[in-house]
Order: sequence, then structure tokens, then C-alpha cells
Amino acid sequence: MTTIVDRLDLRLSTEDKNRLRRAAKLHGLPVATFVREVALREAETTIAHPPKAHHGSLAARLRGRATARLGTDEIMRLTRGA
Repeated sequence: MTTIVDRLDLRLSTEDKNRLRRAAKLHGLPVATFVREVALREAETTIAHPPKAHHGSLAARLRGRATARLGTDEIMRLTRGA
């Protein structure tokens, strides 16, 4: 088993958190486990297949925006360079 050595906090709207709860429940997983597994899978995919440069880097596209208020769908769209 992997030893937990760090923590990641994120802010979600109630709607987004409920969506994650529902998805985790459908997989029979605790929310934290579901989010960790999905995030790590996406990270591996991104590392293996880096996104092409679209409109600058993700950091540049998010700069100046209230990122805590972005919805999950918008963050995913920005992350994928859509």
C-alpha cells in the first residue's frame, strides 16, 4: 500500500462535489480514492501524450481568472486545450 505523505485541497461547488460523490458511488469507491485514481490516470495520459500548444500554456490561459470559481467542465476543457 502507498504511504500518504502529502495532501491536496481543492474547492468545489456543491454541484461538482455531488457529481464526484455520485461517480465514486457508482464505482464503489470513497470520493477521495475515486478523485485520486482519476486524477492520476489523467496525469499519466497527459505526460505520455502532452497536449499540443493551443493558445499558450494552461497556466497562461488560467492567469488572471478566478480559478476557484471555474466549474469542473471548464477546467477539463482548458486542460485538454479545447
